[in-house]
Formats: sequence, structure tokens, C-alpha cells
Amino acid sequence: AVVGHIWLGFNLSIFSVFGMIALCGMVVNGAFVLAVTRNRYLERGDEPAGITREAALRRFRPILLTAMTTFLGLGPMIFETSTQALFLVPMAISLGIGTLVSVVVILLLIPATFGIVEDFSPAKRQSRDRDDRETSQVRNAKPRPS
Repeated sequence: AVVGHIWLGFNLSIFSVFGMIALCGMVVNGAFVLAVTRNRYLERGDEPAGITREAALRRFRPILLTAMTTFLGLGPMIFETSTQALFLVPMAISLGIGTLVSVVVILLLIPATFGIVEDFSPAKRQSRDRDDRETSQVRNAKPRPS
């Protein structure tokens, strides 16, 4: 959102902050939709390794369409030149440009965060410890005489 202001040559204002607050709500909503889809796959019993990727692929179109329609809907306001609407332009820039960037955050950073959290979860740690014990038992086993 800040980059959009710099790119279009507008200063940040209180209306820019209002747009950023609305943008936070949209990002949280997109992340929530992704998390709910991921949890639904978990409850269904799917393999945990690929469910985050599958959820991101499944929610790609709705998240992208939400961002694109928001940006296109705010497009006329972003490029408005009348003095009566000029005070709303910073809010439209924050929300419009921010939604385009939020697609990257929602579809790349949120799934990456899920993956990192999964790697450090207690269940994953127990599984790794069990695999390490089994591997060490196999390595330390004495060969049987033939």
C-alpha cells in the first residue's frame, strides 16, 4: 500500500491508514478462507504433507478474483482527478494496490508459514524421533551369521 502511494505520487494521510485497516481485514479474510480449507482437508483424513499446497491451489481462484474485483472496482477512484473526490484517493490506493500485493501474501507466505509450523509441531517431532530411533537400531544391529 505504501509502495502504491510512492508509485502514484501521493502522500500518506489518515485516509491511507483507513484503507490499510480495511486491507488488513481483507488479508485476514483470505488467510482465514485458506486455513478453513486446509483444516477441512485435515479432518477428512488427507495426508498432511500436501494439504497446504492443495488448499492454496483450491482457493487460488476465489482469492485472486476477490483481489482483482476490488482493484478494478477501486480503479476509477484511484485515478480520479476531481477535487471533490481527491481526499478519498489515498484510501482507494491503499486498498486497491494492497489487495494486489495481498494475493502474494495469502497464497505464498501463509502456506509457507503453515509448513514451518507443521515442521515444528509436536506430532512431527515425535515422528522424527521415532524415525531416528528406528534408523539407529538398524545401524547398530549386528549382522546374523550365515
